Amino acid sequence: MTAYVIVDVEVTDPVGYEEYKKLAPAAVALYGGRYAARGAQAETLEGDWAPTRLVILEFPSVERAKAWLNSPEYAPALAMRHQYAKSKTVVIEGV
Repeated sequence: MTAYVIVDVEVTDPVGYEEYKKLAPAAVALYGGRYAARGAQAETLEGDWAPTRLVILEFPSVERAKAWLNSPEYAPALAMRHQYAKSKTVVIEGV
């Protein structure tokens, strides 16, 4: 079943984060993922959630999403993301 990874990112080093953005897509694709949304303007419709940058990834399954996040191919990019941004990441199964 399709799964979605949602990442709420607060970029702390914009120059470094640009390097992360160049590195991450290859690992996403390797695990069957694709970007559904990446950094577009988010508008809060209810509540007080005010994300600064949202990324939504679609994967074939929760298992593939987790495999991507924990993969050796993504590890260098993940380390960069942790260095250049603060983020919160969730995965949810589609319907």
